[in-house]
Amino acid sequence: MALLDVQNLKLYFFTRRGAAKAVDDVSFGIEKNETMGLIGESGCGKTTAALTFMRFVKKPGKLVGGHVYFEGRDIATASEEEMRKLRGKEISIVRQEAQNALNPVLRIGKQITEMILEHENVSNSEAMDRAKEQLNLVGINEKRINCYPHEFSGGMKQRAMVAIATACNPKFLILDEPTTGLDVIVQRQLLMMINDLREKLHLTAIFISHDLAVIAETCDKVAVMYAGKIVEMSDVVTMYKDPLHPYSKALIGAYPSLKGAKRKLYSIPGAPPGLINPPEGCRFAPRCEYAMDICTKEEPLMVEKEGRKVACHLIK
Repeated sequence: MALLDVQNLKLYFFTRRGAAKAVDDVSFGIEKNETMGLIGESGCGKTTAALTFMRFVKKPGKLVGGHVYFEGRDIATASEEEMRKLRGKEISIVRQEAQNALNPVLRIGKQITEMILEHENVSNSEAMDRAKEQLNLVGINEKRINCYPHEFSGGMKQRAMVAIATACNPKFLILDEPTTGLDVIVQRQLLMMINDLREKLHLTAIFISHDLAVIAETCDKVAVMYAGKIVEMSDVVTMYKDPLHPYSKALIGAYPSLKGAKRKLYSIPGAPPGLINPPEGCRFAPRCEYAMDICTKEEPLMVEKEGRKVACHLIK
């Protein structure tokens, strides 16, 4: 059984103009000790889907269908009290833009010990010792434990976020574009640290990003999301070498590579559709160079081909 099993998840935002189908019939599973990448353009529903796993989406967002099973328990129907016990202890999140996620008026050590004291029966001194261990684990000297967030660099803030998220040794970690806004050197260091923590803490994770290189470096498999739907799922190597869905091909073709022959980067025409009244059939059809008549009339079903899954009328 998958550690996290998402089945036909639907989360809509109800507005005066109608329901925006931000996550629309999404299904996938993540096995224990596995990391799945979730990629796609901004606004495709990646973060919204992940926040649903922790029930962080509030009105006007509403879960209208589907199930999210974590170790067999359906998070979608769990009470708020059950979710409070789950958040931080068993499922945790590293948000993008640590500058906005950290509390600016609390010392870093206090923010780490808050998580530990909330979920574990330890004294304040024991929690502080654990907080120091967490800082050392993410590469920050424990002497900086009484610093405020503004005294940390961007990379250190993000490391502190990881320290808070992993303070209670969660089983599942959501990484929501944790490298956004960091320079390439700091980004590289952070990714190496995350990979090291995955091995040390035996973490299962979902890594959300629009950076294909980051996903290739950190993930075992990848799901491509477009306009609220997953259009292709595969192991990372197969996806990058031989993508099947036209959108997956376009994403990879639009990404520069330092290896191989020089080539012109592909530019995807148009923009993603609005999710209040998305196009009938395949949502990528208006931008797809391979679109057929059936693509504008019938929504493609997810089919399995050679060990991977894809939703496209071109694939039989």
